[in-house]
Amino acid sequence: MDVYKINGGNRLKGTLKVSGAKNSAVALIPASILANSSVTIGGIPEISDAWTLKALLEEIGGEVSFKDGQMIIDPTNMLAIPLPNGNVKKLRASYYLMGAMLGRFKKAVIGLPGGCFLGPRPIDQHIKGFEALGAKVTNEHGAIYLRADELIGAKIYLDVASVGATINIMLAAVRAKGRTIIENAAKEPEIIDVATLLTNMGANIKGAGTSVIRIDGVEELHGTKHTIIPDRIEASTFMIMAAAIGDGVTIDNIIPLHLEAVTAKLREMGVKIEEGEESVFIPRTDVLQAVDVKTLVYPGFPTDVQQPLSVLMTQAVGASKVTDTIYTARFKHIDELRRMNANARVEGNSAIIQGPTKLHGSKVTATDLRAGAALVLAGLIADGETEIQDIYHIERGYSSLIEKLCALGADIRRETIEVSSVKRAK
Repeated sequence: MDVYKINGGNRLKGTLKVSGAKNSAVALIPASILANSSVTIGGIPEISDAWTLKALLEEIGGEVSFKDGQMIIDPTNMLAIPLPNGNVKKLRASYYLMGAMLGRFKKAVIGLPGGCFLGPRPIDQHIKGFEALGAKVTNEHGAIYLRADELIGAKIYLDVASVGATINIMLAAVRAKGRTIIENAAKEPEIIDVATLLTNMGANIKGAGTSVIRIDGVEELHGTKHTIIPDRIEASTFMIMAAAIGDGVTIDNIIPLHLEAVTAKLREMGVKIEEGEESVFIPRTDVLQAVDVKTLVYPGFPTDVQQPLSVLMTQAVGASKVTDTIYTARFKHIDELRRMNANARVEGNSAIIQGPTKLHGSKVTATDLRAGAALVLAGLIADGETEIQDIYHIERGYSSLIEKLCALGADIRRETIEVSSVKRAK
């Protein structure tokens, strides 16, 4: 099995470039199904989720090439082929195939999606939206069956401002008859990115990025070219790494506006951040102060960033508290950090972290994508060698992570070890 091995203590210095947004890519790729000719999407991160979606589009008859971050998708010969299992189980965002295939073919069969296990993440809001547009939705043998004679615009109020449901309903509604209004829509930048692609394809969407989105259905959508927005979660992860063990790091290809909540919290901890138009520079930080953080939907502090930030908190003076209001099961990394000598505990939906403490290298397991990123950071600042197992989680969301960190001076490598010799950390 493949692991990451990190020798901690090397300070990071230099410039790195952020990849395109994972959370955009996983929605933009399925959105191409709705076009009647070729769609080109640039800046896609080279992550396993992107390769999985490429395979899924090929399974339903798409012609797809993916090279140097550019995906060219020809959806002309796609068919509404059922996707009950296989690749569809590998990533949570495969649910976007429901909205896209429903929008184009008026029917779809999609296996219940996989991805990181972060506690219950029901798709009831997605289903409610599809039903409002006129689809019949049933769960048969662990797959979701969607069928509609025709889709007709409707007013849909989301009980929870869910990014996935907002995008999925948009995908289904762009070719429905009449007007769809999504109220209490999520406002994340990735939603604006998907709306931009769909608008470039000929869709009529107003209000993306606000809590009310209006969509007037059109007869058909055509191919287009689009470049994805930078990944604000990857950018935040590197900003935290620069604050923890940087000697002057420039992070390039970012949209500072998307990072405001993270930037403000890092400044509160005593980190200096110099903003450019599309980059930030973080000089060396010697003393960090404890802070309290509560995760919220955008534009609040992102749940995807609390795990890396909790590692930075182990180096801050005093007691820090992280409260996650989005995903209850997002503290599995705390047990792993304690194995590395962190002074931390979980109380309900909060983690309390006392610092500063010296972390020690250890054998740890990435339980999900962002927990994996947190453990990479912990390994970079720990004494001795850290071995991270189950790295496939990390590679679902971070493109060329080893290369980017090595270019800054980190001592991190990927190694294949004999499974028999793996003493699973218990």
